[in-house]
Amino acid sequence: MTSSYPSLTRALAEALVDVLWFIDGSEDEQMDQDDAVKVMEGVARMAGMLSSDQQQELIDLLAEMATSETNPARREFLMEFLDGIGLHHGLDDVG
Repeated sequence: MTSSYPSLTRALAEALVDVLWFIDGSEDEQMDQDDAVKVMEGVARMAGMLSSDQQQELIDLLAEMATSETNPARREFLMEFLDGIGLHHGLDDVG
């Protein structure tokens, strides 16, 4: 079986975004909002512990994902993702 992802890093980034996209879009009845905040804070903490090269790789992957995203709401989510996890490298120039 061949993978549709070019790398494990890309597959994991896609999975992380899918989980956070779900959490972000969840209603109070679907997910406890305190738990949602804990998950987001955990991701931000993990991102803050990445080396600068790893952070840049994540930034590049998310920019790539945003560029190819056809769902406008999910594209916007991707564009705001890095600021949301504390990397402060928004994707405003993704066209």
